Amino acid sequence: MPHCVVEHSSAIDGNTLIPLVFAGALESKLFEIDGSDIKVRAMPYSNYQTGNVDVDFVHVTLKILSGRTIDQKSMLSKLVLEKLKTQNLVNCSISVEVVDIDRVSYSKVVM
Repeated sequence: MPHCVVEHSSAIDGNTLIPLVFAGALESKLFEIDGSDIKVRAMPYSNYQTGNVDVDFVHVTLKILSGRTIDQKSMLSKLVLEKLKTQNLVNCSISVEVVDIDRVSYSKVVM
């Protein structure tokens, strides 16, 4: 059930990033075997600053229900990062974080 939010500089095509993030999450085996619960969306930014240097960026936030171990979250983060590195983006900062969603306060309905 992860919500994978890909934020990136507008010079990068988000459509190339979405399947990579999906593949990394699927490979983790932490979610449904067919990936039916993995949601990925990309948001380009045209206005941003990356420190004192002019570089593009990709930042992925993987929002997952709480209860996974540190090792599982670390593995998930590394798998997604490895998939993104296959793009061979030049002059680009790539980062991935895993954020727990509190199970008690999370609500969902599919209509």
